[in-house]
Amino acid sequence: MSELLKNIDARTKLAGTNKLEILLFSLGTDSRTGRRETFGINVFKVREVMRTPPITSAPEMPPSVEGMVSLRGALVPVVDLARYAGVDTQTLRSIMIITEYAGHTQGFLVEGVDTILRLDWSQMRVPPAMLLAEMGGLVTAVTELPDGRLVMMMDVEKILSETTNYDDEIVYRNIKPLENPGLTVFFADDSAVARRQIQRTLEAMGVKYVAAINGLEAWVELEKMATYAVASGQRVIDLISLVLTDIEMPEMDGYILTKKIKSDPRFAGVPVIMHSSLSGMSNQQLGKSVGVDEYVPKFEPQRLSETLTRRLQGGVLAVVQSG
Repeated sequence: MSELLKNIDARTKLAGTNKLEILLFSLGTDSRTGRRETFGINVFKVREVMRTPPITSAPEMPPSVEGMVSLRGALVPVVDLARYAGVDTQTLRSIMIITEYAGHTQGFLVEGVDTILRLDWSQMRVPPAMLLAEMGGLVTAVTELPDGRLVMMMDVEKILSETTNYDDEIVYRNIKPLENPGLTVFFADDSAVARRQIQRTLEAMGVKYVAAINGLEAWVELEKMATYAVASGQRVIDLISLVLTDIEMPEMDGYILTKKIKSDPRFAGVPVIMHSSLSGMSNQQLGKSVGVDEYVPKFEPQRLSETLTRRLQGGVLAVVQSG
């Protein structure tokens, strides 16, 4: 099954072109609705696909975590995605997708995998409110296949947050506030979980913020701010101190957003920090190639706050000196 995931080098070149590849999979037919929905996950987050090995149950696990499997000497938690997503099915989940993102490895039990679909991020749409409510916020983007099927991109970061204890209150306790009420961070992320973590971090730092749910919305809002700044005789950096962006987002990804910001002279001096669960070196290098000033992995609030503090304080000093 790992034949599906060959040619990684060719796939890596897609990054920065507003394109992605998603692995399509199903969780079985829901007995309540009679539907067999199609889901997707970014290939960059998939390490391999395999037949489900024996699972060892473990105590004090969340309800949707079946247990642990041993893969090459490492213990990996296994999440039953059907149970997690509330899909009532009796279909055997004999396939396991091994995922790796945000420094964590997890196994996802699924009914079956279909194919890898290559498409443009502009084809991925923000889910309608009704679908978000029905899926409990589990879907971050949707697209329609030529055969009429709807593909729903799962918010794997939400799954990680609810099957681990990474977001405990203790991780925010040592964040130090900045004594500068004039700072404002603009951030873009399609995951509600990630947006909440960023918000909590910035609030602990005492920094104001503006948020967007994808790159396209972010760029529209940033352009409005730039237009206002020029019309009022200000610099954009007087309004926005820093931009923090995810990589994977429907309609426009973080690479394209960064390219637009860095190629527009109105945003001179505004640092762009990439904040993503895609933590591979290739992703970081691609970020640098489009002008990203720094890269911070997701789910590390302390590290995020330290990076923001350094960049924001440095930016203030630079503005004062240039003024």
